[in-house]
Amino acid sequence: MGPEERAQVVETLPAEVTYREMSPPEGDLHQDAKYRVLDVLRHHFRHRRRKAYVGSELPVYYPGERRFAPDLLVVFDVEPHPREKWLVSHEGKGLDWVMEVHSGGNRKKDAVVNVERNARLGIREYFIYDAGRERLEGFRLKSAKARTYVPLKPKQGRFTSKVLGLEFEVRGDKMFVWTGETLLLESTEMIDQLKARMEKARLRRQAEARRRRQAEARLRRKLELALKDAEQQMAKMKAELRKLRPRKH
Repeated sequence: MGPEERAQVVETLPAEVTYREMSPPEGDLHQDAKYRVLDVLRHHFRHRRRKAYVGSELPVYYPGERRFAPDLLVVFDVEPHPREKWLVSHEGKGLDWVMEVHSGGNRKKDAVVNVERNARLGIREYFIYDAGRERLEGFRLKSAKARTYVPLKPKQGRFTSKVLGLEFEVRGDKMFVWTGETLLLESTEMIDQLKARMEKARLRRQAEARRRRQAEARLRRKLELALKDAEQQMAKMKAELRKLRPRKH
């Protein structure tokens, strides 16, 4: 098959999954949890030297497999331009990392079916974020040739992703992503932090200006007092000189 024919085949593949293939809608809890992690990962890898594509609910086509659409996915060493679908034979590689966000209903698809399938497809790591139960599970292939997952164990509450070089932690109703001891923030948090820094800088400038005005006022008062004292001394000296002058007869 030539390049033009291959491009035509890629173009004809559906860019969306059907309702039968998708899980039932899970509401704001599911969407908010998913887009928070998506936003954090996209911002993080946008500033790394290594190219990475970070996507969400992208129809994925593996040869000989039914298509599926993970909540979150990452693929390294590819161009990060927008896509409508991921065709492994066209892109030249499969997914490196996948996360499914679960907030209610039947967990079998995420916790059983997807675990077996993702391992069989050679996806190196697979995470399940159960936002409803505030739990996280992680799985990893022991080697590039392995096709069954080994469950990950958290350390001090954090699950390490060797694939991403990040750590994930569920605390209350939020997922936190760490790089070392640095907490990665989502866009709104970074904007709020920037606004807070700008406000702090504004207040600091105001305080400095106020201190400068106060210092200038004190200096001006000292000069005024010094000038007044000098004038008084001058008046006294003039009075003394007048007393010393001989009187005319």
